[in-house]
Order: sequence, then structure tokens, then C-alpha cells
Amino acid sequence: MGDNMTSITEFTLMGFPLGLRIQMLLFGLFSLFFVFTLLGNGLILGLISLDCRLHTPMYFFLSHLAIVDIAYACNTVPQMLVNLLKPGKPISFAGCLTQTFLFLAFAHTECLLLVVMSYDRYVAICHPLRYSAVVSWSVCVTLVLTSWTIGVLLSLIHLTLLLPLPFCRLQKINHFFCEIMAVLKLACVDTHINEIVVLAGAISMLVGPLSSIVISYMCILCAILRIQSGEGQRKAFSTCSSHLCVVGLFYGTAIIMYIGPRYGNPKEQKKYLLLFHSLFNPMLNPLIYSLRNLEVKNALKRVLGIERDL
Repeated sequence: MGDNMTSITEFTLMGFPLGLRIQMLLFGLFSLFFVFTLLGNGLILGLISLDCRLHTPMYFFLSHLAIVDIAYACNTVPQMLVNLLKPGKPISFAGCLTQTFLFLAFAHTECLLLVVMSYDRYVAICHPLRYSAVVSWSVCVTLVLTSWTIGVLLSLIHLTLLLPLPFCRLQKINHFFCEIMAVLKLACVDTHINEIVVLAGAISMLVGPLSSIVISYMCILCAILRIQSGEGQRKAFSTCSSHLCVVGLFYGTAIIMYIGPRYGNPKEQKKYLLLFHSLFNPMLNPLIYSLRNLEVKNALKRVLGIERDL
């Protein structure tokens, strides 16, 4: 084992083993999707900043979700595009571990932000008279800071366990970015403790938050059904439908990756699911909130000067 271990300075990301023409096609498509992700989430941030009617707790949380989505995409997509353009281009050891840390931090933070957003909708619909008192600005800031802090601390735990591991000479990562399980497979020692910690973290960040969201929306559904007017019900459903779509996309892909059944080649399945998770989810989120949310569409019209009376 001593001959196989060395001081590691870089890794090689294998990416997608496809033909040159297909890689060039994917490079063009993914570059376009990446630009849409930045523009879409940037538009959400701009609208929330410019339109005073969106200066509410709900859109404060949405702005942080947009920030996470931008950071999420910027952490993984540029390296993937480089690999499509120049297959086999190495990434430094420090850069790889930084990418692993940031990916986990943003993923954990988004999990918690989605829970916070469901709590906000729960209070707004189930306890509307107490909303301004319960969801005050100080509470909003505390919830957001707590989400970011927990996300970073959990990622630090994984990074602390990953750093001391010795790695073998063949440093080819079968992925398009430095995903933690793919990196652990290159270690020259037993990594069961690391894998158990990763699994425990995944379960705690999936089962716990998702259960909270499901309970919140069960209470919300009961409250909506008690609303007498059809207009009130439609308005309540419209404010929740966008968030439910985002929750479904995020947790759906995450659960399939870590809990769902495996068919064929699990490693390749996980790679393509993570592609959807890190590229398409951040791109779709602003589309969902802009297309399904009347307040966001009206804010866009006001900013563009189409409807000044809204």
C-alpha cells in the first residue's frame, strides 16, 4: 500500500464518456442552461430588490433560495463544461475538496430553506392574524442565518473526515464534479466511517425536513378547505403551489439518489440524477416561481412599466 500512496496534488474528472460530437453538443446545451439559470435567479433577486411589494418574509426566503441556486450551479457546472471541452483536464486537490465542501453546504442549506419557506406558508395560512408577530423580520433573519450555519457546519464535518484520508495514485473520479462518495472510493484505506456519516447526514437532511414540510402542508390543506370563498382558496393554493413544485423537484431527485431502488448501473444513474439536481433544478426554480406566482408576474410587469396600476 505504501507504494500506491503518494502526495496528491490533483484529480482527473472522468465526466461523461461520450463521443466528441455529443460532448460538443452537450457543451452548447449546458452552457445555455447555465446562462438561463443565472439570468432566471438573477431576475428573481432583482425583482425582489426593486419592487417594494415583494419586501415580505416569503420573498426574503425566496431571495436566499435564488442565491443558493446560483451558487449551486456555479460550483459544479463550470468545471463540467471545462471537462466537456477538454476531457481529462485535471482539477487540483484543494479545488476538488473545496467543490465537495461547497456542494454539500449549498445542498444542506437549500434543504433547510425549503423547510423555513413551508413554515412561513403554514403560519400565513393557518394563523394569518398572528403572522406579522410570529414571522417578524428578526425571526426571518435568524431562520436564514441558522439554515446557512447548519449547512456549513455539516459540510465541515464531512470535510474534516475527508482531509486525513490517504489517496492512491490512480486519481480518476468517475463523475463530472467532486461528489463526496466518488472521492471516497479513491482512498487507500477503509472509509466505512465516512460512508456511514454521509448516509446518516443524507437521511437526517431528507427525512426530517421532508417530514416537517409534509406535516406543514397537511395543516395548510385542512385550513384551505375551511376557507368559505372560492377566491380565497384559489389565492391560498397559488401561494403554495410554486413552493410545492420546488420541494417535489429537490427532494424527489435527492430521495431517488440516496434511498430509491437501484437498477442497471447505480453509479451512472446517480451521476445523471446529480446532473439534473445541480443543473436543471436551479434553472427550473425561477421559472416555476415566475410562471405560477401572480405576485412575481405582476412585479415583473411593474418593473417593465407594462402595468403601472398593479
